[in-house]
Amino acid sequence: MLIETTHYNSEHKQIIADLVGSPFSLVQKLKLNGVGSKRMIIDEVSPNLQQVLNMVSDINYGNIELRPKGILIHITKGLKNFTWIIPYYHLVIYKINGSSIHAQGKFVHFRANKTFKENKKFFDKLIDQKTKYDMLYKMPDTLWI
Repeated sequence: MLIETTHYNSEHKQIIADLVGSPFSLVQKLKLNGVGSKRMIIDEVSPNLQQVLNMVSDINYGNIELRPKGILIHITKGLKNFTWIIPYYHLVIYKINGSSIHAQGKFVHFRANKTFKENKKFFDKLIDQKTKYDMLYKMPDTLWI
C-alpha cells in the first residue's frame, strides 16, 4: 500500500500500525542498533510507482524503516513524502547490482554506490528480521490428512 505522508494523519498512522506493527520501542531500537537505513539513491521503480518519482532529471532518494511485522520505504518527491508499506509476508529482496525490493506487484531498485555499501549492515539486519518473522509463521513441511 502506498500513502502520502507529507502531513500527519492519524488514519495513516493506524493503517501503518495495522499492517506492519507499531514502531519499535526505544529499548528495542537500541538492541537492534537502529531501525532505519541511510538515504539511498533510487535507480528504477516499477511503472505503477512512477508517480512518486521526480519528473525532472533529479536524483530520487529513499530510505527503509524496520517495523515488527514489515518495512516502510520512504520516498521523497520534491516537497511531498510517500510511504510504501510492505508486510514481511509480501517482501522479496534481490541483490543484483544494488538491491531490488519487490512486493505487491511493485518494485524499487536502489543503486549500488557508496551510500548503498554503507547500508550493508542494515540489509543484513532486515534479512535477519524477515527470517525471524518467517520462522514464527512457518508452514508445516507435511500436511496430515
